[in-house]
Amino acid sequence: MATVVPVDDFTGEWYPGFKPEHIASPYIVDGTGPFTKEDEDKFWYLDFHWSRGLTPLAAFAWGHDGYCWGTQHAAEALPLPPGRGITSRFAGTHLYGSAIPESDPREIGARANRLGTNLPHFLQNYQQIWAAGRDELEATWTYFRGIDLTQEPTSRLPELLTQARRYHQRSMEIHFGVMYPLLVNFLGFYGACAEMGIDTNQIGKFLQGEDTKIMETDRELYKLAIKARQAGLSDVFADNEPPQLREALSRHGGSASQWLTDFDDFLQIYGYRQEATCDVGLPSWIEDNQIPLGLIKTFLLKKEDHDFEAAARNAIAEREAAIDAARTGLTKEEQAVFDAGLASNQAANFPWWQDDHNYYIDLKVMLPLRWTCQELANRVGADHKDDMLYLFWPELLDVANGKPYKGELSGLVKDRRQYFDHWQAKRSAMPKVMGTIPDAVEDPVLIEIFGLNPQAIKAVQNPDAANATTLSGVPAAKGVATGIARVLQSSDELHRLEPGSILVCESTSPNWTPAFGKIAGAVCDGGGMLSHAAIVGREYGIPTVTAVGVATLAIADGDEIEVDGTNGKVTILKKAAELAEAEAAAR
Repeated sequence: MATVVPVDDFTGEWYPGFKPEHIASPYIVDGTGPFTKEDEDKFWYLDFHWSRGLTPLAAFAWGHDGYCWGTQHAAEALPLPPGRGITSRFAGTHLYGSAIPESDPREIGARANRLGTNLPHFLQNYQQIWAAGRDELEATWTYFRGIDLTQEPTSRLPELLTQARRYHQRSMEIHFGVMYPLLVNFLGFYGACAEMGIDTNQIGKFLQGEDTKIMETDRELYKLAIKARQAGLSDVFADNEPPQLREALSRHGGSASQWLTDFDDFLQIYGYRQEATCDVGLPSWIEDNQIPLGLIKTFLLKKEDHDFEAAARNAIAEREAAIDAARTGLTKEEQAVFDAGLASNQAANFPWWQDDHNYYIDLKVMLPLRWTCQELANRVGADHKDDMLYLFWPELLDVANGKPYKGELSGLVKDRRQYFDHWQAKRSAMPKVMGTIPDAVEDPVLIEIFGLNPQAIKAVQNPDAANATTLSGVPAAKGVATGIARVLQSSDELHRLEPGSILVCESTSPNWTPAFGKIAGAVCDGGGMLSHAAIVGREYGIPTVTAVGVATLAIADGDEIEVDGTNGKVTILKKAAELAEAEAAAR
């Protein structure tokens, strides 16, 4: 009998003042919205990308245009034979996703035939298809960067808001239109390797060692840390917390002035990135410097700088060794199959694209919408520059078209801010899964990206999960590391990671990448072999275990833990309370 996790506690009233028409918008198969009792017959997973929760505008923009439009559009266009994309629901401010299955055998067969025609064409033209999509988005980005919003007439703001939303929606069409065929191709290779007896935990290694724009950003950030040390600024960083660092450096003068000039030059190239995937509710590094400055602060604590060149050489050497080892045990016929699949996946490299595309899409496409909302807030005399983010899309357009903001809407925004803060505080207690729980899921995105394998699903249903001292997951990046756990809810807290500590979180996305230059290991609730943490863990040579399911429940901040990324094991060696007692006794 299937296990059912009730959704009752998360049905009923959503954001104050919410009406169904606030999220009414065209979709392909299914739209977004708050949970209803009828949703209980589906399987829902808590999405790790937005651990803070989503404001009303962000909920609409991602819940609808990202999940429900982007994934469903791509799943129909390719198509995916047994799946029609992903849909979403909200428990408070927190987003849950669910795969949309196709169960009609005749339709599955017809979709498989279309896939057989469309996938080879995509793979043959992948480089041109991705380059065209990327260049289209970059042209739109350049268009928005060229607009001085302060000089635009108020009458044009509705048009600019609509263009900014379409920029995000179009980016999701391109994103998933590339992602799904790359993933299908990878899974075909994965299946062939499994049939030939190749250790599937090694397959991700076959495609590692390729440079990305995200890695490039990390290298440049590290160079700034080295420059700060050479300029004698280590004490300035050590003596000030991230929110005060910019002002402290400005007061210091001298070498700090040149360093800040270099820092600002860095931001103009790499600083248009937010601390979550496509979240209009968050500032970029340019708007708020404290995240990159905080990272540099902790880089300066390391006794030895991360050697990017050595890590890259090691990743390539490990890749070639893994490929040679896999081929050695195969017959000539099997080697031919392996070589063809490997060549196809190296040419259309999903792990490379999975990280590289974030520079062009996930980390910045919401910024034009954010900027325009802030300009509108200024013109209507809002109390805070982010007030418009607490409106749903139709309400936002009404204000842009002249509806008075002060009064009813401004009161709703205050109530919605309180609602957001209330639910953000509840994140750690949110169920990892809800609805009807299957023994296994079939959607490749949920398995390989979100890590929803049978072991992880079983773990999150265990009522004693929080008491476990030995945990299992996907062996994402090899090696063993021991250190103090730092359990983080979001990348806002990256400055809490000391050199040599173990990162424990729901999962990572590209905005977490700089942390891998200073941590000793990583443990994630979610994420499969193709998740961000797995990919970056391999590239940085950091022992990483993903898809643990309950890491953030079982591991407490300050616990001493061991991460075995080779075998997918995590062991709690000493609890934080024990370590504190031992430290007190030693004084």
